[in-house]
Amino acid sequence: MNNISLLVIAGTFLLGAVSTLVIGWYVSILFGTNKIVKAKNKANEILENAEKESKNLKREKELEIKDEWIKLKQQLERETKIKRLETERIEKNLSLKESNIDRKADFLSKKEREISAYENDLKERDKHLTERRKRLDQLVEEQNIQLEKIAQLTSEEAKRILMNNLLEKAKLEAAKTVKEVKEEAKITAKREAQKVILSAIQRSAADHSAETTVSVVTLPNEEMKGRIIGREGRNIRSFELASGIQIVIDDTPEAVVLSGFDPLRREIAKMALEKLIADGRIHPGRIEEAVEKAKTEMEEIIVEAGEQALMELGINKVHSELIKLLGKLKYRTSYGQNVLKHSIEVAQLAGLMAAELDLDATLAKRAGLLHDIGKAIDKYTQGTHVQIGIELAKKYNEHPVVINAIASHHEDEPVISPISVLVQAADSISGSRPGARRETLESYIKRLVRLEEVATSFEGVVNSYAIQAGREIRVMVEPSEIDDIKAFKLAQDIAEKIEADMEYPGQIKVTVIRELRAIDYAK
Repeated sequence: MNNISLLVIAGTFLLGAVSTLVIGWYVSILFGTNKIVKAKNKANEILENAEKESKNLKREKELEIKDEWIKLKQQLERETKIKRLETERIEKNLSLKESNIDRKADFLSKKEREISAYENDLKERDKHLTERRKRLDQLVEEQNIQLEKIAQLTSEEAKRILMNNLLEKAKLEAAKTVKEVKEEAKITAKREAQKVILSAIQRSAADHSAETTVSVVTLPNEEMKGRIIGREGRNIRSFELASGIQIVIDDTPEAVVLSGFDPLRREIAKMALEKLIADGRIHPGRIEEAVEKAKTEMEEIIVEAGEQALMELGINKVHSELIKLLGKLKYRTSYGQNVLKHSIEVAQLAGLMAAELDLDATLAKRAGLLHDIGKAIDKYTQGTHVQIGIELAKKYNEHPVVINAIASHHEDEPVISPISVLVQAADSISGSRPGARRETLESYIKRLVRLEEVATSFEGVVNSYAIQAGREIRVMVEPSEIDDIKAFKLAQDIAEKIEADMEYPGQIKVTVIRELRAIDYAK
């Protein structure tokens, strides 16, 4: 009985243990299956996310490649446009050069025709002189025969008398001929010189603009004026102290005025103020930085302007310091005329005239460009611009002809080369162009009044009128006192007195008008 109970208890315990093991095994299988399912779902999710990310990356790369392609295309179009514009400019320059060559060829052909006509005229004149010489020989023979008959002289005595007579006559004829040739040579030389100068002027057209002592800076709004002034005016004081230029703030809408007599400082101040306005941060420290940066940029602009002038004229091998000084001339004026533009124009005119006269055109351009280089030096340097220019040219080993052109373009020293004379002429032409230079209204009126007073100071003058901005004076005379011959003499006398008593740019034309009116009435 006890054994049976023990067996039953043992069997029951064994059955419970087996059931527990079966249930545990089943539960473990169930949980393992869930984990596998979850892992598969997680893997599928990761794969889907990876696929989406790869698609996004692919789309982004495609967009980047497309943007890069568009940028490269735009850059290529810009470069193509620049190349096309450069090609058009080169073609235009070539066309202009061809046109100039054609005009020069026509001018040379015309000159050859004139020389040929002049040679033919000389041949005709020589033929005429030969005929006259034969006629004189015939008259001499006739006179010899008559003298022998009348005077009953020996042949030697008669020959001596005839020789003396003929010698005096020949001297008179020769003097007359020499005078005619000289007069004709003067007229021809003057005409040819005028042609050369006119050709150079016509081929070198230049624009002129009046320089002022103020620059206007545009503002984005009226509020900016207050920011420029700053608290208790500290900004405007700092700016004027750093730049040396005065800021004028008035009622002009959205604008301020920079005032100063130094164009270079004024331009630096304008650049600095425009940078400050664009940046928006305006305070004393920032102002000093902007002015210093503008000065640095101005140095680059100056060098670029000097190099551009040399490139325009085809001049090379110029010292770097002279290039900087040439660039400074862009911000210098003389009687309202920009000195750099004036120097370039003088160089072009001198080069054109030198080419017409078979001289060294490149050297003439160099001399014309550097003739006013002394004006680039600061005003506190001792000496005239001519003396300073000579020292600079010698310092940087310029050609002796260039140095002489600088020294003699105001006739301070004698010329040693025809190129120096051409630079003088080109300087006068450039300075006397209408609109090239200006003078104050008061001095202008005084000059015109003085011009009329000089003309009316001569006897027989009724009235005089200065016209063409003082470049011509027309003189009305009393016809009963001044005849035609005296009118020519009066015009010459008035011109000489104007040259002696007055200073004026260019030349003044004197025109004497003599008019006689005879009036009667039929009754």
